[in-house]
Amino acid sequence: MNKIMTFMNESFTPKVNKITKNPWISSIQDAVMTVLPLILVGSLITIVSLLNNVASWLPDFSLINTFTFGLLGLFIAFLIPYFIMEKKKLDNKKLVAGATGLALYLFLLSPVILEDGKIQFILDRFGATGMFLSLIVGLFVGFVLVQFSKYSFFSEDSSIPDFIIVWFDTLIPITLIMLSGWLIGVQGNIDFFEVILAIFKPLSSIVQSYPGFVLSVFIPAFLYTFGISAWVMMPVIYPVYLSGLAENAQVAAAGGNPSNIAIMETLYAFTSMGGVGTTLPLVIMMCFLAKSMRMKAIGRATIVPSVFNINEPLMFGAPIVFNPFLMIPMWLTAIVIPSITYWVLHLGWVSIPTKTFLLWYMPMPISSYLATQDWRAIVLAIVLFVVAFMIFFPFFKAYDVQEKKKESELSETEE
Repeated sequence: MNKIMTFMNESFTPKVNKITKNPWISSIQDAVMTVLPLILVGSLITIVSLLNNVASWLPDFSLINTFTFGLLGLFIAFLIPYFIMEKKKLDNKKLVAGATGLALYLFLLSPVILEDGKIQFILDRFGATGMFLSLIVGLFVGFVLVQFSKYSFFSEDSSIPDFIIVWFDTLIPITLIMLSGWLIGVQGNIDFFEVILAIFKPLSSIVQSYPGFVLSVFIPAFLYTFGISAWVMMPVIYPVYLSGLAENAQVAAAGGNPSNIAIMETLYAFTSMGGVGTTLPLVIMMCFLAKSMRMKAIGRATIVPSVFNINEPLMFGAPIVFNPFLMIPMWLTAIVIPSITYWVLHLGWVSIPTKTFLLWYMPMPISSYLATQDWRAIVLAIVLFVVAFMIFFPFFKAYDVQEKKKESELSETEE
């Protein structure tokens, strides 16, 4: 165990952190973080829409969801090249890059040009299902503009205003970017949106399987125990989750049975009780069952944020990070809890979420019901809490005994 801890601390963790700071990866992360408020607004509208079941006189607010969460792909297509320019210290080209990303994204959505001059898009392609395309578009636009930024028509000491220099220096790369869209969509008559979905379909299928779902929960929890943020997984996993939710919504609207379990709504409803790694039971133990004064103090200090699924204070305060006593049970819960969740939902014992619900700070089991709109979800959340409690308890007791012993020895020394 000591060798593993040394390797993770001295070799693996620094390398992963270096990857997450890569401008291309961090640009995707920043883009997703930027649109979270819009996703949260869509989630709030989902909650409000529940009131229509008991108060039919309320107006229909669903269009707000359509023009927030429903335009997610469009936002990401702008933000990724924008942040790439920012991180590459090309601030004067941020807006141009974002606008070019939007232009290419719209081009590759394969719109239909009608005879009366109107243009027709498929609305669903602007939302979560368009995330894969917006990722490719954003990275491609950013790459081309970065490469051409190495060259300029003007010298560094030129007296010409910067905005004019940007105009001329971006003419060629923007032309090439849009020409590539024209060659694909017009000359090749290729629906690039469908091509990208087909390319990412194997990844989606893997993540939506039982092993894939468990790994998508376990890997972030495992990395988190070594101080690596769970967000390191988001550039790969987030588009899969969002497209899975969009597909669930489409199937449910058509009267079918949704099948995608690996979505953010499922995580927030069941597997993130107290935060990544289902740590709320541990906080409860520390707060009410600990003999060690230190453990009890940490439990009291972290119980409120943990109830709202914020466990950074616990992870670094207990600590769980680099602490074998608490790392191991967190790994176990990150396997057992998603396993139970997957099979309960897969067997139809609890409804699979079909609507936007990314209110990750909503306490369980309230979030469990709101995400699924199924009262059975509350029962499942309680069962998962009990299971996680049982997993953490023996490790917690061992750690508590050790801490209590340290406190006693320190007290004796001071006397």
